[in-house]
Amino acid sequence: MGATTGWCPSRSRSRSSTTLPTRAWYCSTTAATGRPSRSPPSGPHRSSRSSRAIEVRSIGRVERRGWARIFVVRDAGECTIPSMTTHRTYKSGQSRDQASFLPPCLEDYVGQDNSVRAIDAYVDSLDLNELDFRDVGSDGGAGQPPYDPADLLKLYLYGYLHQVRSSRRLEREARRNVELMWLLRGLVPGYRTIANFRKDNAAGLTAANRDFVLLARSLDLLGGALVAIDGAFFHGDASKASIRTEKRLQQQMAAVDRSIAEYNAAVATNDKAEEAAAAVVAPGKPLSGEDIAQKLAALRQRRAAAATDLAKLAESGDGQISRTDPDARLLAKHGQIVAGYNVQIAVDDKHKLIVASEVVNEGNDTGQLYAMAQAAKAALGVAALTAVADAGYDNGETLKACEGDAITAYVPPPDRGQRLKAQDRFSIADFRYDTGADVYRCPAGSELRPMHGQKRQASGKMAIRYASRRSVCRVCPLRARCLAGKGERREIERWADEDVIERHRARMRAAGEDMMRRRKALAEHPFGTLKCRAGYRHFLVRGFDKVRGEWSLMALCYNFSRVLRIIGLDRWRAQLARRAGKPLRRLAVALLRAYCRVSRYTAALRQASRAPIRVPPLALGFPQ
Repeated sequence: MGATTGWCPSRSRSRSSTTLPTRAWYCSTTAATGRPSRSPPSGPHRSSRSSRAIEVRSIGRVERRGWARIFVVRDAGECTIPSMTTHRTYKSGQSRDQASFLPPCLEDYVGQDNSVRAIDAYVDSLDLNELDFRDVGSDGGAGQPPYDPADLLKLYLYGYLHQVRSSRRLEREARRNVELMWLLRGLVPGYRTIANFRKDNAAGLTAANRDFVLLARSLDLLGGALVAIDGAFFHGDASKASIRTEKRLQQQMAAVDRSIAEYNAAVATNDKAEEAAAAVVAPGKPLSGEDIAQKLAALRQRRAAAATDLAKLAESGDGQISRTDPDARLLAKHGQIVAGYNVQIAVDDKHKLIVASEVVNEGNDTGQLYAMAQAAKAALGVAALTAVADAGYDNGETLKACEGDAITAYVPPPDRGQRLKAQDRFSIADFRYDTGADVYRCPAGSELRPMHGQKRQASGKMAIRYASRRSVCRVCPLRARCLAGKGERREIERWADEDVIERHRARMRAAGEDMMRRRKALAEHPFGTLKCRAGYRHFLVRGFDKVRGEWSLMALCYNFSRVLRIIGLDRWRAQLARRAGKPLRRLAVALLRAYCRVSRYTAALRQASRAPIRVPPLALGFPQ
């Protein structure tokens, strides 16, 4: 019998295109028509149709016809059986060639719950003229209107919130990012215009950061009772090699002098040997006389530049000078050296918002406590404040300044006399001060009385020296643990305002451990978020003013994201709507007052016009 074709209803929904389960199928044809039957015989008795059992063993080919896959199966008797299985349908996009009568609206690109609307609402609520933002021109040359500073501020806020800081990348994002198309209303500023905005509006960015803190305060997001102060090093736009110290400049000048001497010696040797035609052998490479002259000129130029830098260094009184970024410095912490800046922040304890910040180039935090606490106090608008910081901020002068300004400071005090304790000797902590008698008492009970005159310490503080009597120390049984080998008496220096330190130590003994735990949770959070999550570890600009402007932008974006996460988009937009209405009310009041003044002025003029004006004849130049 020839090949018989039949339809086999598939019981399996398997998507496999290589194998099918082995089972018996029936392929039948009718005697009258010869057409295949679609159903196998039912029951134990077979019908009059001729039928035979076939076994599906392999798939011949796979075809796609409309909505189904057709598997053509052949058996040993050359019976071809196409079987159908359901085909999975996927979503298909719009054709790129499909024309549209009405193009989509920009408003349709961004949902109502998109956070980009928060950026738009915030910037629109700002008075950029009052915040000292300046125009940066346009990309079209002379005669073209400049870009609105509000649009460029929106672009930077969006970029820094999404870890995009480069001006060229921001330009690319403005071309392809749908959210930025909506935010900028289709504007695409050039990268030079974008970079100039950040460079020329450092003061405006700093003012905007302060304004946001005031906005957070109006939203009741600041506690105003406790702040944590901390500092971190950020890389500047300068390499370590570009920053010179006095020691390094002197070493560089010495190396240049040695090279000059070697080249001069090579020239002298060649002159004596009268080898003018031969190549002069200089250190490293064979050089001709002309090459040696060029090398010597370059070396002398390098030496002159190093001497100039050394003179500038001595004149400035600073220990470092940078040729790339004039304000960047080499900062060392935990064995690592960073060429950059020291960023100081004060973090409020309620929602970990940055309320005050500053950028310095000092390698330690010793003198920064009072300045940061005072700035935080002013930003929070409170009369008293508690400030916590790590041990690097311990300084008697700053603690005294904080105490005088209603700032309660908690800073871990240093372990005084640690070296003496390691030698099993008495440190200053083992001596007790008697306030009434103004004496120190040693562990043996003897007194140390104040000496005449005061001594200026290395830190600049005036200290009073207290000393024991030689006759007492000579026979003291604890002399070996108190004095050095050849010492005759024990002396102790006490700062004139040592009572400030003692009160601070008493506070730390009472609540210092709890305060230090709170400090870790507060101060480390912003820096960890900015450095690890956002990747902000370096600045893209140079100089104190520009660096402070970029840092203000970083801090603003950190606070912005936290506030938006805390209160939500709806409350945020409602608050900004109320805030935007205040300038309008002020403008209406000003216009009303101006109208009243003009009305009074016109009424006075009308009244004066009715009265006769009498002018003396001499006033008009007529004879009497």
